[in-house]
Amino acid sequence: LYIAGIEIERSNRKLRIVIKTARPGMLIGRQGEGAVRLKENLKKFMAGEHISSDGLALDVEEIRVPEANAAIVAQMVVEALEKRMPFRRVLKQTIEKVMASRDVKGARIAISGRLGGAEMSRKEQIKKGALPLQTIRADIDFSRATAHLSYGTIGVKAWIYRGDIFKEKQGAKRL
Repeated sequence: LYIAGIEIERSNRKLRIVIKTARPGMLIGRQGEGAVRLKENLKKFMAGEHISSDGLALDVEEIRVPEANAAIVAQMVVEALEKRMPFRRVLKQTIEKVMASRDVKGARIAISGRLGGAEMSRKEQIKKGALPLQTIRADIDFSRATAHLSYGTIGVKAWIYRGDIFKEKQGAKRL
C-alpha cells in the first residue's frame, strides 16, 4: 500500500486518524468500501480497548511525490526483493527512480542480510548525489523496512536528502 506514515490527532471529544499513502485508491477501494471497512475495524478495536469511538474521523492523504519519501522507497525495495528480483538491479533501478525526482538532491539505499541466498550475511549499498549526515540543517528522511524471504530476512535502510532548511527570523534585516 506504500504507507508513509500515520498521524493521530486527539482532542477531548474527537479522534482524527490521517493515513499518508502513495496509493490512496488501493486503500479507499471502489466507492470507498475499503475506507468504510477500515473505519469499522478501528471501531471494533477501540471497543475492545474500552475507548469511545464517537468522534472518529479517518482521512487518507495522497503523497504527490512518493520517490521523495524514504518510507515508500524502502517499501518499494522490499516489494521488489520479495518478488525475487536480483538485489543489485533493485538497488540501481530504485536509486535512479529516486534521483529522477527534482525534489531530491541525494540518496542512499543499504540492504543487509543473506543477499542472493548466500550462507554468510553481507551488506550492499548504493549512493547518488549529496548526503550530508553531519549537518543538522540538512532535510534528510530516513526509514527502515524488512523483506521476509524464504531463506531469511533482509533489512533495508533508505536515506533521502531534500536540501537544507533555512528558517529566516521575522524582523531580521538582510545585509
